[in-house]
Amino acid sequence: MNKFLKAAYEQALKSYNEGGIPIGSVLVHDGKIIGAGHNQRVQKGSAILHGEMDALENAGRLPAAVYAECTLYTTLSPCPMCSGTMILYKIPKVVIGENRTFMGQEEWLKEHGMEVEVADSPECYELMQRFIKEKPAVWNEDIGV
Repeated sequence: MNKFLKAAYEQALKSYNEGGIPIGSVLVHDGKIIGAGHNQRVQKGSAILHGEMDALENAGRLPAAVYAECTLYTTLSPCPMCSGTMILYKIPKVVIGENRTFMGQEEWLKEHGMEVEVADSPECYELMQRFIKEKPAVWNEDIGV
């Protein structure tokens, strides 16, 4: 696991340890993490604080030129909301920890010119499987079931 995906995984663990959904993300620009976040729907009672959204929020308002040079690392394939935000800000690349648990909008991202790389991380997969086994109702709520 590369250092940026590891940082996203550490964010996912943070959420898990807080009782939340273990999905983490980091936004990287010029080899540095400029925003890190984790899913906080449970912790903050939020409708939109997925890991990717939290990382983008924590990066703060950025010029379009910065987004256009970023890579977003996320532990799980991104949902339509997070994918739409990446498309809106023209982030050119996403690295996904795993997509076996949930297949997000990867084809849509590719259709919009985004480079999509799937790491197939055993750690990311195992953490999600552990969480789903422990809290299936919370997972189903998060994915809209």
